[in-house]
Amino acid sequence: MRKTIRTMVLTAALAALAVGAAEAKTLKWGANREIVSLDPYSYGDTFTLAVLNHAYEGLVRYNDKLEIEPALATSWELASPTVWRFKLRQGVSFHDGAPFTADDVLASLERVSHPTSPLKGNLPAYKSAKKIDEHTVDIEVTDTYPLLLNDLTNIYIFSAPWLIKNNATLPTDAGKGVEGYPTNNANGTGPFRVESRKPDAATVFVVNPKWWDKPRHNLTRIEFLPIASAATRVAALLSGEVDFVIDPPTQDVARLSADPAIKVMQGAEMRVQYLAFDLHRDELLYGSLKNKNPFKDLRVRKALYHAIDIETLRSKLMNGLAMPTGSMTPSPIASFNDAELEKRMPYDLALARKLMAEAGYADGFEVTLDCPNNRYINDEEICIALAGMWSQLKVKVRVNAMPRVNYFPKLEKFDTSMYMLGWGGSVTDAETTFTPVMRNVGEKGVGSYNYGRHKDDKFDALAAQSSVEADPAKREQLIRAALKEFKEQVHTLPLHRQVIPWAARQNVNVVHRADNWLEVDWVTINNK
Repeated sequence: MRKTIRTMVLTAALAALAVGAAEAKTLKWGANREIVSLDPYSYGDTFTLAVLNHAYEGLVRYNDKLEIEPALATSWELASPTVWRFKLRQGVSFHDGAPFTADDVLASLERVSHPTSPLKGNLPAYKSAKKIDEHTVDIEVTDTYPLLLNDLTNIYIFSAPWLIKNNATLPTDAGKGVEGYPTNNANGTGPFRVESRKPDAATVFVVNPKWWDKPRHNLTRIEFLPIASAATRVAALLSGEVDFVIDPPTQDVARLSADPAIKVMQGAEMRVQYLAFDLHRDELLYGSLKNKNPFKDLRVRKALYHAIDIETLRSKLMNGLAMPTGSMTPSPIASFNDAELEKRMPYDLALARKLMAEAGYADGFEVTLDCPNNRYINDEEICIALAGMWSQLKVKVRVNAMPRVNYFPKLEKFDTSMYMLGWGGSVTDAETTFTPVMRNVGEKGVGSYNYGRHKDDKFDALAAQSSVEADPAKREQLIRAALKEFKEQVHTLPLHRQVIPWAARQNVNVVHRADNWLEVDWVTINNK
């Protein structure tokens, strides 16, 4: 009898373990790049923020319709035209068990807005923060500012005691090699906590059972795997070694779509791809002409624009997965779907040659184009194709392509004569590009990503005014006028908005977001 009972108990235990194993879900997902750091303030990189969203949270977040909803803050109101009052969520704890309070918000805002913070430009209107009580915080902005909530979606909250304990109250800077304890350690409030990290190999997250929210996912573990080789990444997906890739190569999308074990999801990304020039120096660092900067001549910039065969780029190089645009906004919504603002200058080689001759450059010149080779879809290939197109103007372009880990620190030092950049995210408003990217380089993060240092006082004044204009109709007119001015001066060469394909095993369910952001709380895996 005792033997029978022991057998029954053992059988039941094994069955329970089997059920537990069946319920345990591990998501293995690959991408062509590594995250910069475990410190979300270490670099202004959307992809890094998206991965760290597994572990960290902000006061507010986006839902699956890209609408702002409460996160660590439960509500907010305007206490005055320039003061936002946030009520904080109670009963929340960090992964180390410390309770979430107003002190954590103040410490985080002070750290991210510090003069040495690479992310200070992500809070362009921030002035100060004040603790009202343990679960109430006032955030003061410099003027009336309509986009504070949008900005706060990417400002993750640290534990103040954890920062102090680990001598990490000052920001790190991956671009300048400034590291600290948060570079390789994490302590957030999010649905997962970091279990281990091996740079360039794997970052492993495990579920946080004490998360304050009700999980929509059914995962217990996440393995993020940077896989630089496109062929290896696709092979891993096809074999089942990984469950999901966020960046399948465009040339493989048709093959993946035809495989019954794979599903492909795609949609336009809210990101504009463009090229820009050094418009600051009188002589290019990487050019053939002495005491001259040909890019300062509007006719040269127009000529290069007219020499871009955008349809060939779209159809041949991007395999149709691109939406050409003449606008600098990540989404056409930001330019009010205005056809004139979205319209590109036409491909016209004869006109381009005429403009070059009028500017005194009929024989062209030489210049180096800096370009990443693992950040955007076909980034290096696009630069090479453009170099070929501009050779028709006798402009000899040397493409200097490099990994993103080397590329962006180079741009931060303004060590460039011509470069490629993409800009986007979840915010559809023009302000998200105006202040950090398009405005004159200034203080408190204004123009912090204007690596070409173009200067347009008319545009700058219109953009600055639009940032604080409370009346929607007046603000729309200011934004339209600013975009028109910037476009006419051809400070940059807009190309397209990427159409982003994602690919997953058939049993993996993800929600495709227009900002190319994988929200892990929305991922479920069905039994195979």
